[in-house]
Amino acid sequence: RCCFVVDPWSCGKRVSGLPISNMPKVKTKPRSRQQRQETKGPGPGIRFNTGLGQHILKNPLIVNSIVEKAALRPTDVVLEVGPGTGNMTVKMLEKVKKVIACELDVKLVGELQKRVQGTPLASKLEIKIGDVLKSDLPFFDACVANLPYQISSPFVFKLLLHRPFFRCAVLMFQREFALRLVARPGSPQYCRLSVNTQLLARVDHLMKIGRNNFKPPPKVESSVVRIEPKNPPPPINFQEWDGLLRIVFVRKNKTLSAVFNSNAVKRLLEQNYRIHCSQNNLKIPENFNIGNLIQGVLHDTGYSEKRARIMDIDDFIRVLHGFNAEGIHFS
Repeated sequence: RCCFVVDPWSCGKRVSGLPISNMPKVKTKPRSRQQRQETKGPGPGIRFNTGLGQHILKNPLIVNSIVEKAALRPTDVVLEVGPGTGNMTVKMLEKVKKVIACELDVKLVGELQKRVQGTPLASKLEIKIGDVLKSDLPFFDACVANLPYQISSPFVFKLLLHRPFFRCAVLMFQREFALRLVARPGSPQYCRLSVNTQLLARVDHLMKIGRNNFKPPPKVESSVVRIEPKNPPPPINFQEWDGLLRIVFVRKNKTLSAVFNSNAVKRLLEQNYRIHCSQNNLKIPENFNIGNLIQGVLHDTGYSEKRARIMDIDDFIRVLHGFNAEGIHFS
């Protein structure tokens, strides 16, 4: 069949009759979830899997700035988690004794190896393939990484509990997570993560990074944070400490008196108290009431009407010592 074609330069006049055939519709297969999460990378055959947190930092100015802020030394051994295609790895290899790169994706391991192959930097690079959370960390002086965001919290505490001590860590996080790390009492972001991290380390927010500096761009904004572990660490049982914080930050806007009046909390602490007495051959009075003991501790320490959202580390230490002195434990 024929139809008229309008020439765009003919002021809308019909200029010719051309045959047009009906084109068959081509059915496309729906992409799998993994295919939707994969984005084509810069090299042939490279696809970045955003499901694994693969967002490569592509801005060389920011890469240089992060490396400079780490204040690396020629004698340093540096741990990098998630090196990707090696943009930051190569810059650090030029400055330090050795870089230990931990990567989960074997395809990116191959790209990183090709990048340094045949250069003097190759002998300074050690690659560990696998999940960094499931393996022991090696010895290192500093940790510098554009971290996969889904492992941020467990990796930070794995880092802070690592021995021997490292000098510092300069890490990229999701902006929201970074602000929680550095939050101070009274701020909306202040939470258990803030207190736990600041108990064990000094934490500073260094810079904000826009999403367009990554390939592929993440859905969130990012920030770079510097973490310096406290050496020696405070003389506190971390399991006890974290147990206390888990209770008080469930409802951080309530008074401690109200938080500890919960039946679930009282059952937990009474069970721990009876275990403590059994282990230390202490007799429990017949008219024992865990609720009265808890409220007595809070009253005597002066924290009965305080709220977790405005308490600092020293406050929590006093509360913990007050409970422990009466045989009440949190782990």
